[in-house]
Amino acid sequence: MSVAADRHTWVPETARRPRSAIDVEGLALHYDGQAAFEDVSLSIETGGITAIVGPSGCGKTSFLLSLNRLTDLVPRCRVTGRIRIGGDDILAPRHDVVSLRRRVGMIFQKPNPFPFSIRRNLAFPLREHGVKDRDMIDARIESALRDVGLWNEVRDRLDAAALDLSGGQQQRVCLARALALEPEVLLLDEPCSALDPISSGVVEDLILRLRGRYTIVIVTHNLAQARRIVDDVAVFWVRDGAGRLIESGHATDVFENPRSALTRAYVTGRRG
Repeated sequence: MSVAADRHTWVPETARRPRSAIDVEGLALHYDGQAAFEDVSLSIETGGITAIVGPSGCGKTSFLLSLNRLTDLVPRCRVTGRIRIGGDDILAPRHDVVSLRRRVGMIFQKPNPFPFSIRRNLAFPLREHGVKDRDMIDARIESALRDVGLWNEVRDRLDAAALDLSGGQQQRVCLARALALEPEVLLLDEPCSALDPISSGVVEDLILRLRGRYTIVIVTHNLAQARRIVDDVAVFWVRDGAGRLIESGHATDVFENPRSALTRAYVTGRRG
């Protein structure tokens, strides 16, 4: 507990935590002059799971990529507006993008382990981000693999090829690779869409276990999955040729009592 600076009362540390981990204001993204989405403003709660949903082509993945500036790697891509993460303006020209991508990890739709051993898959990014001590690297690898429920499955074959694992195990290796860097935010782009139902359930359970430790933003077309695991929902739609945020709020409110007629049609399966 700590004392608030302007009054002589005790304030729990959790009460002083910023509610929003990510604040987006007036964000727009264009590929070669064509808008993927425009005028998106959204606050994403610290430690929660937020789903980005909507029909194909409405800018969901583009929005996700902008949150750790992977859009910088796309030719003729222009992002305007403001994104604040932990109070930092990450779109500022001099912002440290390498540090940003350590703080904001990304998991893609298709598992993409490096063509290395399981051990090296996790050790490589740690070394790239300045962790050189071998004992620390080994400890981070074990901790991350335990976090994703893989340690007992692979502890005796860490030097085996990660690509020899099942699809679900590969996706968990990719998640462990991100967790080893001790990020603040995890971005998940359809992380279960390439997996069988059993592996998908394992990954969903894992995401739920990570709630509260990380701020998680997940793009999904699976509305049943979103209903099961998320705290908040942001609904994107295409209007006038560009993606727009049409509604956001607590998952129960958006799914059970949506304000927008388009949202109501989408969540009931009548549109999208």
